[in-house]
Amino acid sequence: MPSQFLVALVAFGGSLALLSGLVAYRLLTPLTGERRRIQAVLQPSATGSAVQVAQLAEKVDPVWERVSRLVPKSPKDMGRLRRRMAVAGYRNASAAIIYSISELVLPVVAGGTVLLAMGPHAPHALIAAGFAALVAYFIPGLFLEHRIRARQREIRNGLPDVLDLLIVCLEAGSSMDQAIVKATDELEIAYPSLAEELRILTTETRAGKPRIEAFKNLAQRTKVDDVRALVAMLLQTDRFGTSVAQALRTFAETSRTKRRQRAEERAAKVGVKLVFPLVLLLFPAFYVVTLGPSVIQFVRIFFGQVAQQMK
Repeated sequence: MPSQFLVALVAFGGSLALLSGLVAYRLLTPLTGERRRIQAVLQPSATGSAVQVAQLAEKVDPVWERVSRLVPKSPKDMGRLRRRMAVAGYRNASAAIIYSISELVLPVVAGGTVLLAMGPHAPHALIAAGFAALVAYFIPGLFLEHRIRARQREIRNGLPDVLDLLIVCLEAGSSMDQAIVKATDELEIAYPSLAEELRILTTETRAGKPRIEAFKNLAQRTKVDDVRALVAMLLQTDRFGTSVAQALRTFAETSRTKRRQRAEERAAKVGVKLVFPLVLLLFPAFYVVTLGPSVIQFVRIFFGQVAQQMK
């Protein structure tokens, strides 16, 4: 291999690594705890981990408001859709409008593309176009369900870590609100969805809403069973006056056990899920490699003997 080619290859690899490092630095630097604290100090009007009021306002862009009039959905259906979008993490008022428009536009685009590609006079062109339009109609719903499940899984997995941080902060002398703010700042990188929900909870409590009511809203927004159980436990703790830290420690152990059991369950399912790739992909190639030479040799000998007998 020529030395010029090696030098060029090393230079290309070094440039690619440097570029990847710069991109990662630009993406991760604003998320570090030190950088967030410096920004909080430099901004006198900052409100800690509270959500800005502009982010919570239900404002719709005038363009999207005009477009929403073309969507054939009632206000009740749009409200139900917006609640589902909020569970998936899309709280912008225009997200439901974009979703509704995609349900109308994607089937037309997919069906028209297939029809133009096959030709209007081709056999079964209309059936293929209708099937493509039907699949495209379900794509937004499938994507939304995937986002909801991914967000709920992230919240469910991050709940034990949040509870551990809350216990440490409470035993150190912090109040419940300060513990939530600290846990939100520390877990923003690992569990951004859970940090966002806790930030909304902090904003509601600072706005004057009772803490129990804010936790109930958290359970209603996330639709996670563990969060609902946590809210019920906090409600009982507040009613009977027991230790919050001890109750959180017990609940954290239970949540951690559930998380470990879910991981063990997924690990046990791996063997069953690998059956189909092995049977459909690996075994045919394995049979071709192992039995292919023997089959070729058998065919050569068999047809050679047949040819000799025919002579």
